Amino acid sequence: MADTHKGTCFCGALEIQVSGAPEEMGYCHCSSCRSYSGAPVTAFTLWKAESVKIVRGAEFLGRFNKIGFSERHFCIKCGGHLMTVHPTFGLTDVYAAAIPTMTFKPAVHLNYAEAVLPMKDGLPKLRDFPAQAGGSGEAMPE
Repeated sequence: MADTHKGTCFCGALEIQVSGAPEEMGYCHCSSCRSYSGAPVTAFTLWKAESVKIVRGAEFLGRFNKIGFSERHFCIKCGGHLMTVHPTFGLTDVYAAAIPTMTFKPAVHLNYAEAVLPMKDGLPKLRDFPAQAGGSGEAMPE
């Protein structure tokens, strides 16, 4: 049986469930994620779209799409951020903090060229995205 984890928005009105294993976990340093989260870096967990489900409170799900690439989902009651859907890739980024029962094991830093908080953790630092995701795939030094 696949691993299943549940989490909620800040107020608990929305409940999300992820099943199986994430495709990737890591940190994003892009200005868009930083601006949306209000933090210097965000922790992501990428899942196949079919592995992510809203199991309670779908009527409270708000959406915002600034540039067409990513659709951010949040709770309209509390404003709590839950996930970002990337339809081009068939992947959904569920914010690591929204899944408290899952162990976060980051493997990569994305958009490190935009970093405002350097992190020396021995993980690969990509200038933007992996080549297979349309990025340069170029690594940067710590």
